[in-house]
Amino acid sequence: MNEELDFILDAAKEAMQNAIKHLDVQLIKIRAGKATPLMLNSVMVNYYGASTPLNQVANVTALDGRTLTVQAWEKAMLEEIQKGITNANLGLNPQNNGEMIIINVPTPTEERRKELSKQAKAEGEHAKIGIRNARKDANDEIKKLKNDGLSEDLCKSFEDEVQEITNNFIAKVDTLIAAKEKDIMTV
Repeated sequence: MNEELDFILDAAKEAMQNAIKHLDVQLIKIRAGKATPLMLNSVMVNYYGASTPLNQVANVTALDGRTLTVQAWEKAMLEEIQKGITNANLGLNPQNNGEMIIINVPTPTEERRKELSKQAKAEGEHAKIGIRNARKDANDEIKKLKNDGLSEDLCKSFEDEVQEITNNFIAKVDTLIAAKEKDIMTV
């Protein structure tokens, strides 16, 4: 029975960790005004008929805090890369100089920064929902074991442990969101 309980706890931790990983990915997509190559991670490029991630056809670097450069491995790909960046709806305006793509990242306005901050909070809430769902699933499994003869004290002990794990992951989400908001609101 203890093996089953350990399995339930491990499954809950894994689900909660996945919610944190997903939050990390979503927060990277919210641009805080600083140019970072990660901003273009979601860009897909038409590479000879196949939709391919940008980082597989070009090298992306941050020239400074406001400028990204995209160096294509094949010059013939420059137009496709430019189209891919435009089609990704990131609010960026790529410039093709024939050698590379240059992207000037505009500084967000105060209003836009507040909007981005709200977006970050919303992503944090989605992560918290995922964490709470994992807690609910774990508690449901513990209740099933209780119906199968697990002692009430042991059930309560494991439910408390699940709650403690949940609280730790919720605190991680709050920390990530606070850091992102600080990053967004810093000009």
